[in-house]
Amino acid sequence: MDINIASEPETIDPQLNTASDGSIMISHMFESLLRWDDDGKGNAVLKPGIAEKWDVSEDGLKWTFKLRDAKWSDGKPVTANDFVYAWNRLVDPKTGADYEYMLDMVKGYEDKKLDISAPDDKTFVVNLNVKCPYFEEICAFPAVMPVRKDIVEKSETWTNSPDTYVSNGPFKLEKWDHNQTLTMVKNPEYYDAKSVKAEKLAFHLQDDQNAIYAAYRSGDLDFVNSAPQEEIKKLLDTKELKTLPYVGTYYVCFNTEKKPFDDPKVRKAFSLAIDRNFIVDQVTGRGEKVASGFVPAGVYDEKGAEGDDFRTVGGDYYSVKSEDYEKNIKEAKKLMEEAGFKDGEGFPQIDYLYNTDDNHKAIAEALQNMWQENLGVKVNLQNQDWNVFLKERKEGNYNIARNGWIADYNDPMSFIDMWLTGGGNNDAQYKNPEYDKYVKAAKATSDQKERMENMHKAEDILVKDDAVVAPIYFYVNPYMIKPNIKGMYYTPLGYYFFKSATGF
Repeated sequence: MDINIASEPETIDPQLNTASDGSIMISHMFESLLRWDDDGKGNAVLKPGIAEKWDVSEDGLKWTFKLRDAKWSDGKPVTANDFVYAWNRLVDPKTGADYEYMLDMVKGYEDKKLDISAPDDKTFVVNLNVKCPYFEEICAFPAVMPVRKDIVEKSETWTNSPDTYVSNGPFKLEKWDHNQTLTMVKNPEYYDAKSVKAEKLAFHLQDDQNAIYAAYRSGDLDFVNSAPQEEIKKLLDTKELKTLPYVGTYYVCFNTEKKPFDDPKVRKAFSLAIDRNFIVDQVTGRGEKVASGFVPAGVYDEKGAEGDDFRTVGGDYYSVKSEDYEKNIKEAKKLMEEAGFKDGEGFPQIDYLYNTDDNHKAIAEALQNMWQENLGVKVNLQNQDWNVFLKERKEGNYNIARNGWIADYNDPMSFIDMWLTGGGNNDAQYKNPEYDKYVKAAKATSDQKERMENMHKAEDILVKDDAVVAPIYFYVNPYMIKPNIKGMYYTPLGYYFFKSATGF
């Protein structure tokens, strides 16, 4: 099956990856304690993975996983110590993993000495600090997938070659032609190999939307999750382009350490000057919902799936009604004047950074026009290849940058804890002790009401008070797949799964 989901991944190391494209590839070649499986209707649900069963203590703090007989792609057995090694590797400061905080609910995390153990090869024990309502989802997340110590420590470039990229999932790496194709084949050592229908998956590494679309039209690609901007309306009308729910937010982040965006008034002005309705109606046009907060619609609040979601409870931080846009501009101009930049006078020329992609370019041009017209400032657009862009944004080498975040699990904490001081995914270089206090308070309790109250207070600071981010819209996930292909399934966390696909 020939697939395009993105260009060259930054990494396919489970502990080091932070991108959704890398996660999709990794999830086809590795498997964690739990796995996302097909519910028979094309939706992904959590089921036992390498752990065939597990017990949880009455207080919810001790988890004991019993591992099934499973093998690595080189035939060696998967053991509990492989999980001990991978989890400790994730939080080890020497690893430098952005997702190291993913295990902050595990006892010993603060000292980077996790209270986890392998009493025997088939038993993995985890002790938590506090009962965690989303821990099962964590146990399926790519960053906590097992890796082998002997493989990882033998070479820093272990992920680059099929000879050293030893995995334990449905597929194994066959070939990686960088910036062209990453090919994986069915792993005969996988314990559930009989359920894997696809013999080979070829991920075509390309971000030119016109070239991708042409390849899909010619039959060279079976699945794509994008389309040229000018084709979207027609493809949606004919239902060839479909959309799926996607729990995520497309937003702008400001470098809070660099002038002039070290001033929250300037950040708030830039956010208010964005015409979000124009972007979703006239630029993207895929059915996205305008964002009035950072945590998107669909994320659970206190009562989980039975109650209102976190966004509904939290409400709007600014009006996203079309009729209120002029009022927003007026407020933005007032804030700029208060910051010392009346009508943009004295405001430095700034760059807006985005990664190469037609959709991101169109949004960047719209933002550039809105900011220049409404605030009287000069904005240059700067695009970079994906890998370069991620590095530059992470290191804070920008003024304003495109950003997006997809839930790692269905809980607002997935969006809230990334902005903790020093956090691995805190690309805004944001520091606020009061914000940290509310996030840590939410992490320290298992009382759902108290957790949610603290996270709402944290989001109030992030968006309303400090305007660290300017949310633009809540995602949908577009895709096209050849009609003869059946068996693809999906989770709203953004993962497509192709192991059961047939018909290509």
